[in-house]
Amino acid sequence: MSVPRTPLIELAGVCRSYRSGDVVTHALRGVDLSIDAGEFVAIIGASGSGKSTLMNILGLIDRPSRGAYWFGGRDVAGLNRDELAALRRGCFGFIFQHYHLLPTVSALGNVEMPAVHAGAPRGYRHARAAALLARLGLANRITNRPSQLSGGQQQRVSIARALMNGGGVILADEPTGALDSKSGAEVLAILKELAGAGHTIILITHDARVAAAAERIIRIEDGLIVSDSGRAARVSSSIAVAAWQANGASPPLWTWLEEAARSAFAALAVNPVRTALTLSGIVIGVASVVAMMAIGRGAQASFMERASAIGTNWVVVSRAGESAATSMPMTSADAEAIKDLANVSGSMPAVWEAGTLRHGNTDINAEVIATTAEFRAVHNWDAAKGAFFTKEDEISGNAVMLLGATLAAKLFPDIADPSGNHILVNNIPFLVTGVLASKGLSERGTDRDNNAVLPLRTGAMRLYGKDDVTEIVVSIADMSRLQQTKDAIKALLIRRHGREDFWLHDAASAFRKAEEERRSTNLLLGAIAAISMLVGGIGIMNIMLITVAERTREIGIRTAIGARTADIMGQFLTEAIVLSAIGGVVGLLFGGLIGTGAALMFGMTVIFSPTVAVSALTGAVAMGMLFGFMPAFRAARLKPVEALARG
Repeated sequence: MSVPRTPLIELAGVCRSYRSGDVVTHALRGVDLSIDAGEFVAIIGASGSGKSTLMNILGLIDRPSRGAYWFGGRDVAGLNRDELAALRRGCFGFIFQHYHLLPTVSALGNVEMPAVHAGAPRGYRHARAAALLARLGLANRITNRPSQLSGGQQQRVSIARALMNGGGVILADEPTGALDSKSGAEVLAILKELAGAGHTIILITHDARVAAAAERIIRIEDGLIVSDSGRAARVSSSIAVAAWQANGASPPLWTWLEEAARSAFAALAVNPVRTALTLSGIVIGVASVVAMMAIGRGAQASFMERASAIGTNWVVVSRAGESAATSMPMTSADAEAIKDLANVSGSMPAVWEAGTLRHGNTDINAEVIATTAEFRAVHNWDAAKGAFFTKEDEISGNAVMLLGATLAAKLFPDIADPSGNHILVNNIPFLVTGVLASKGLSERGTDRDNNAVLPLRTGAMRLYGKDDVTEIVVSIADMSRLQQTKDAIKALLIRRHGREDFWLHDAASAFRKAEEERRSTNLLLGAIAAISMLVGGIGIMNIMLITVAERTREIGIRTAIGARTADIMGQFLTEAIVLSAIGGVVGLLFGGLIGTGAALMFGMTVIFSPTVAVSALTGAVAMGMLFGFMPAFRAARLKPVEALARG
């Protein structure tokens, strides 16, 4: 007594319905079918008969609405998306009427694709794909893209792809429909050869002449099988099940990443203009972050350098009140009284007035400071060339003057040390005794070196005609006692003046305020740059959504040949990451160029930070991951049959 053989494929009561609004279309109405391993079966029917729907269900790229499907004795109804993908990848090979080859990939790359998703090593899949193409007469076409091949050649590539992972079951959907008679005959001959080698061939056609090549012919009409010539008596083949066993594993991570990156670069190269426009948002964002932070750090460093050079251990007392004009004048006597207070290391009365300085034909407007020798100690500011005026100069009111570095360069551009030369200040001659050391910009951003310093008595006698002073600059010995010292100065002057008609301003507070303002500005610039990156990320999401829509057919092809959900999602997510990473790298370069340009053109101090660069690049990549997730997820959730139909 013989043991009943288990069919490789068995359908029982399979129905498939589609709903469009209130309209329901019944493509299959209860199909019962058994196919043994190794059979060559032709399913024939007119357009709309349900044969393509039946093929989709047989190939596991669509699910029945009702009924059961067993493959190799296993009910496939309970398999999830990835399990179905593993079954398609290992057991099935698809030959489509319109070939469904990826246009951006070579013939070799198209054939390799199922093995990539199966985790085959690079060397193995290269060798096998090349051997299959050679077997089909395309040894000299392996590097050609589909557009460089004829229809018959493209179909052979499709056949080779179907065989890449074994192809135990070959599903051929109108394989000769788009070919001339000669190419069609060649394809049928190949299918007969494969059937003879033990492959199960399921041929879908509307042409009775094509169907005649099969050993078994099944006719379908209106979603029902109306005739079946009967199962052929032949030796069963184990190719399909064996292939599934061999190709069910996930590919190694490196293989997966390699393929995803290769596909990403190929996809981005297809439309370089759109890619460049998409990159622009990320490029601008990263460049803004790098350049603004570099300029901000440079400004911070310059500011701290200026603060160190100028010093912050002093307090300025100036006239104020309801009106500086009606307040009691401050005098040198006030400065002498302040000098006697605890924690005061120096007290410098000064008159600040604008003046016109002339040497030869050069007139320069600058600040002229009349003060005492305390200037050197209070401001830690002495002569770099020549000498500071003496105590005798102060007492006698001698017409001597020191020039700031900037002012000296303007008045004496060709003289390194102008000491001993005379200049006119408001048409009054003065002897230059030296040049002050350079101090750079003040906390307000003005040039401290565009000034001149002369004895206080000289200013009172020759320039201003008054004994009162504009301000008193007080140097503080211990900055930890700053507030107590300010309170003591305030109390002393109220006793001397009878009221509070003055204003106290300490340099440390001014610098702190300026520093806070700079930090706020840097934060604002950083926020603007971050918004640019955010806009760039949204641009990536938009373009990836468009890409998913444009490449729906590719998604269908990949899923049909066995790509997992993670493969599809990883592919599009990798594209988004690659896109943002490229934008990030280009942005780093542009940011460097902007910062360097600012330094060269405007003399700005620019400090680039590796931490900022890495953070900006990381942020760009993270932005790609974040905004690429939804398009990638959408792509991964597309059903194979829907993707192929829409593509």
